[in-house]
Amino acid sequence: MPIEKVGVVGCGLMGSGIAQVAAQAGCQVIVREVSQQLVDKGLQSIEKNLGRLVEKGTLSAADRDQIRGRLRGTTSLEDFKDRDLVLEAIIEQLPAKKELYGALDKICPPATIFASNTSSISITEMAVVTKRPERFFGMHFFNPVPVMKLVEVIRTIASDPKVFDEMVAFGAKLGKTVVRTTDRTGFIVNRLLVPYLLDAVRALEEGVASIEDIDNSMKLGCGHPMGPLTLLDFVGLDTTHYIANIMFDEFKEKRFASPPLLKRMVLAGWNGRKSGRGFYDYADPAKPKPMQLS
Repeated sequence: MPIEKVGVVGCGLMGSGIAQVAAQAGCQVIVREVSQQLVDKGLQSIEKNLGRLVEKGTLSAADRDQIRGRLRGTTSLEDFKDRDLVLEAIIEQLPAKKELYGALDKICPPATIFASNTSSISITEMAVVTKRPERFFGMHFFNPVPVMKLVEVIRTIASDPKVFDEMVAFGAKLGKTVVRTTDRTGFIVNRLLVPYLLDAVRALEEGVASIEDIDNSMKLGCGHPMGPLTLLDFVGLDTTHYIANIMFDEFKEKRFASPPLLKRMVLAGWNGRKSGRGFYDYADPAKPKPMQLS
């Protein structure tokens, strides 16, 4: 059966984006947060995104209203008892995710599919707390979800191949290019991206070049839309450090080890654009200035 009724747990940056694209694709969507204040904040973000599309002429006002009509917020997991699919986009911490899936497993019928938007945590580790490991998948979107075209759909050794095909079809229904992968930490994108970002930090540590020269080299020499140190600031240094630690724990390879400079910047709270400073100072967000780090 096609996936029509979707539940999204988490209405932050990623969760609200997932809820939006699912509603735009014609699904009936319920999105849950832990408080009504956070529900309202997430729905307001979706409202702004849809408003921009109307202003640009890529979405009609009538279509916007229909999309909004397919979206509902809640603070109760009980509202997911009739969902075909529940997608989780909460904090990237395994204990919190396990607790959530343990609760959902008691509420949702056996036919409900579970999927996590995790970028690094083992899908199997989450699936084993439920009674439906064969219906448990990873579905990793990219930020900002309404704009980025890729989604990684991840299967485990316990996954039902037919249900996996349903998840791939659902990703395509959302207008995404779907790549299939297996439950190996980092999946495809972060498996390749994280070592590249960490190597850029090591190059800076070792005095290979300045922050600006490293970024300009990859932008102008390789055609990347932004340099690796700018990208680290955008993603969040704390987020990358956390993912690197998970990947190093999995593979025990030096290329996944977080460099000392990155560790110290995270300890100092210099997490990038969101904290006002990282490899660049964002006192004037329109004109970031490279930090003096040595």
